[in-house]
Amino acid sequence: MINLIHPLSATRQAIGLSQEALATHAGLSRMTVQRTESGNIDPRLSSLIVMARAMDMELMLVPSAILPDLAEFVRSGGKFLGQPEGVGAPPSIVDTLLAAPRSSKASKAES
Repeated sequence: MINLIHPLSATRQAIGLSQEALATHAGLSRMTVQRTESGNIDPRLSSLIVMARAMDMELMLVPSAILPDLAEFVRSGGKFLGQPEGVGAPPSIVDTLLAAPRSSKASKAES
């Protein structure tokens, strides 16, 4: 089983959010975030989803049969597998997504 807690905790720390700030953004208690990160509770999927979304991430369930190919695609930076790099190569889907304007809670709140 893949542990989702460590990547969520590492992301929170990397972007400089305290447990309190994450809890506030996610609509959870600080104790829920603290106990989840320390492994003292087995969190509900809904809690993990709101924690991820509060850090502008999404959780995705992936069929086991395609997981190796998807993992390789992500490691490759979104390059089409088997495509050479160069002028004629299609752009990376990751580069395309990063270049696209993002819809975030902040931009929705401004509307």
